[in-house]
Amino acid sequence: MKISYNWLKQFIQIDWESEKTGELLTDLGLEVEGVEKFESVKGGLKGIVVGHVLSCEKHSNADKLNVTMVDLGLESPVQIVCGAKNIAVGQKVPVATIGTTLYTADGEAWTIKKGKIRGEESFGMICAEDELGLGSSHEGIMVLDDNLAVGTPCSEVFEIEEDEVFEIGLTPNRADAMSHFGVARDLKAGLKQKEINKELITPSTSHFNINDRSLKIDVDVLKTDLAPRYCGVTLSNLIVQPSPTWLQNRLKAIGLTPKNNVVDATNYVLHELGQPLHAFDAAKIKGNKILVQTLPKGTKFITLDGVERTLHEDDLMICDTEKPLCIAGVFGGLGSGVTEETTSIFLESAYFNPVSIRKSAKRHGLNTDASFRFERGIDIENVEYSLKRAALLIKEIAGGEITSDIYDLYPKKHPNFEVFLAFEKINKLIGQEIPQDTIKSILASLDIKVKNVTEAGMGLEIPSYRVDVQRQVDVIEEILRVYGYNNVAFSQKLNASIATTEATEDHIIQTIIGNSLAAKGYFEILTNSLTNPNYTTLLGNENEEDRSIEIINPLSGDLSVLRRTSLFSALETASYNINRRRSNLKLFEFGKTYYAKANKRIEPKYLSILLSGGSMPDNWTSNTTPTSFFELKSIVESVLLRLGITHLKSEPISSVMFSEGLTFTHNTKELVSFGLVKKSILKHFDIKQDILYADFNWGAVLKQITTSPVVFKEIPKYPEVKRDFALLLDQKTTYRELYDLAFGSERKYLKEMTLFDVYEGKNLPEGKKSYAVSFTLQDDKSTLTEKQIEKIMSKLQRTYENNLNATLR
Repeated sequence: MKISYNWLKQFIQIDWESEKTGELLTDLGLEVEGVEKFESVKGGLKGIVVGHVLSCEKHSNADKLNVTMVDLGLESPVQIVCGAKNIAVGQKVPVATIGTTLYTADGEAWTIKKGKIRGEESFGMICAEDELGLGSSHEGIMVLDDNLAVGTPCSEVFEIEEDEVFEIGLTPNRADAMSHFGVARDLKAGLKQKEINKELITPSTSHFNINDRSLKIDVDVLKTDLAPRYCGVTLSNLIVQPSPTWLQNRLKAIGLTPKNNVVDATNYVLHELGQPLHAFDAAKIKGNKILVQTLPKGTKFITLDGVERTLHEDDLMICDTEKPLCIAGVFGGLGSGVTEETTSIFLESAYFNPVSIRKSAKRHGLNTDASFRFERGIDIENVEYSLKRAALLIKEIAGGEITSDIYDLYPKKHPNFEVFLAFEKINKLIGQEIPQDTIKSILASLDIKVKNVTEAGMGLEIPSYRVDVQRQVDVIEEILRVYGYNNVAFSQKLNASIATTEATEDHIIQTIIGNSLAAKGYFEILTNSLTNPNYTTLLGNENEEDRSIEIINPLSGDLSVLRRTSLFSALETASYNINRRRSNLKLFEFGKTYYAKANKRIEPKYLSILLSGGSMPDNWTSNTTPTSFFELKSIVESVLLRLGITHLKSEPISSVMFSEGLTFTHNTKELVSFGLVKKSILKHFDIKQDILYADFNWGAVLKQITTSPVVFKEIPKYPEVKRDFALLLDQKTTYRELYDLAFGSERKYLKEMTLFDVYEGKNLPEGKKSYAVSFTLQDDKSTLTEKQIEKIMSKLQRTYENNLNATLR
């Protein structure tokens, strides 16, 4: 939220530097994230002075140029070459002197320098209004008032305003501070604690008078639960035109674009007092009647942005007797807004149900300044006052008269909240005793009334604008933020209790595996649990008992269901990086997936790993090797091995996600599925390179972790021995079978086994293949003899011959 310092000082007279005010606001909980300089004219017209044209002659080498002599109030006049058609002797004109910086419409800076134009020297520039940033016209130079003194800085001639704008990171609960007056109110409370008493300057509406009752527009609120208070008044004989400079500067400072004096006045009061308002062209209200109601589902309505929207039956609408005019509290309609032809208006000020406004804004994807405030809760007691303030401001800058009584429908008055505040509770939560007089002073500065006092505490009445203060702890928070968190003493001794945690707790295991993967060059990603409902079609037909969970009130159509798999989130991330020339990817993520089964929502945890592109970046020493299935398999095994999970059983996978892959199980529990993602799925994400992906059932993995102590063994002192076999095997035989048989046959001396060559094709019998495997043998207590080695290898050979019908080549 942007707050203009000049505007703020209209409500509370302070002469501090903006930095000091920003520090106080931050201490009060209105965190100032930055301060920006604002100039109503970029550059502030520095270096621009009033000049007097003494002579004007045609340029000898250019028909469209003139050579002028201009008095700038210096010892002697200066020569300036000018191409404007309207230049004439005797004019007072704005002149940019040598060294002055001017700005283009796009904000680019350029500096006036001494130069020659077609052979004639020029010592400055006579400016048009667009060159100064004072308008858009470039038809000729600006001609100033003849009474201006030569050499007067133009920053003194025009209403140039310099301001400092606070960017406040407002928390959602602080609806009371969503205006300049609200921030000034907090500032007053903070200053009082520094023993600086400042009174708030409240805009007066005492001179509000009805000129006549010539334009009456009836109001009927049919949904009082959605519009508990609704006010309106008419103004006639208005002249719609650009707003005065001071008002435009106020709006520009906080990032708003001025429209016209009527619309600007409503925006001004919105940011001044925090009350949204809306002006309807009275001539476009059919039947001279306003109806606040809901409309049938499917009703079409065109909003101010020209978009036709389909209404929901719960959308609160402002209508006339024939048509809808506005989505209440959210966005106006195209056919009822104020234009240059408008001469009379119906001005609306209301309090709308926050939940209703929030739902309508989300349904239609609209986020406006009005909905931002309505959905957080405005001050219902401020509705009529804001209407009067806006009506008087419009009357001041657009002329006209107030031509009706104020219509104020407020059938059920909202009582202020009442809270009992216990002194003991204050001291317990804050951690130190604050004097009761200090507490009462703080409460008074916050407009919180003390209704009664007992030994135990105080009965309090909360002002209507503090919709977030409803409990005892809320009041204590208010006391503490004004008292100052920095003023709470703390002990030099820190007491802490550390809970005993199991070594297998989820967050500990995630940290271990996350650090392990990061050490191998993998990057952790965090993706949105909300996803596109169209992705479910890529998974095939859903079982009715195992279905996706839809969001009732989605932010958008593309984020309307909870993800059933982490694959698509990972592919979105991969696609984003690949499209930006980051094709070598090593990613992992911990998270949850979601689905519903038999009216029960289930949230399994997962670890996903994505691998794609090259194994290593390109370099001059070698060509990049593409990542392979076996690299992913190695990473998957390393994760499980790091957690002490061994003796895995692998099976080929049959999945809608993978074209080929494996599943690892342990104790009959499926732990992880991994493989090559199908091309048909990758095509949906416009990915043209292979993607390898692993999906761990993290809940199952955690259950398989044992807490057995780590066993350390002494490094062997005796040498290892390597022997090889070249085996002729059936095509269907897998390396896993060879591996398991080897370690099942020789448990004592066999330490390692690797596959280093595979051959299929020429010179082999049909249906056969050749595997070359290497065995590492070692005895921890002595050196193996050749006789022992031969015995072990013969044993392995017989095992393969008997179980796999293998032969040595």
